[in-house]
Amino acid sequence: MFDIALYEPEIAPNTGNIIRLCANCGANLHLIEPLGFDLEEKKVRRAGLDYHDLARVTRHKNYQAFLDFLSAREQLFRIFACTTKTTGHHVDPQYQSGDVLLFGPETRGLPADVIESLPFEQRIRIPMMPEARSLNLSNAVAIIAFEAWRQMGFDGAQ
Repeated sequence: MFDIALYEPEIAPNTGNIIRLCANCGANLHLIEPLGFDLEEKKVRRAGLDYHDLARVTRHKNYQAFLDFLSAREQLFRIFACTTKTTGHHVDPQYQSGDVLLFGPETRGLPADVIESLPFEQRIRIPMMPEARSLNLSNAVAIIAFEAWRQMGFDGAQ
């Protein structure tokens, strides 16, 4: 399966929606601190409804701790920076088990140094109209996650 990572997420309902999404598509969710909210907030619980027990959520104290966690796993991985600051589209890669979809905070996106640390072909964006700035985080995660899962043959789905 693949992983979804939220770098310093700020808005509780978005994270709750993404918890629910991960429970439904089987992705692992990683929350990279600091978080802009308490995970016990009512807004997170409400958006995730009863899916918290079905999702695999891991918290990491910072980005380096997250990278260390990935490196310690025996599974190969590639990190895809999901950002508006690139030209490659989210449908271009051939996703595989172990891939990580990394999303930045709602108000500022991924930091430039994180984006630039990844190979150009691992920087992806969702096509949008030229006047549009960005999509809601939970919507963007859903679009890219389901493309990755589709490419993997909806592994594990009924």
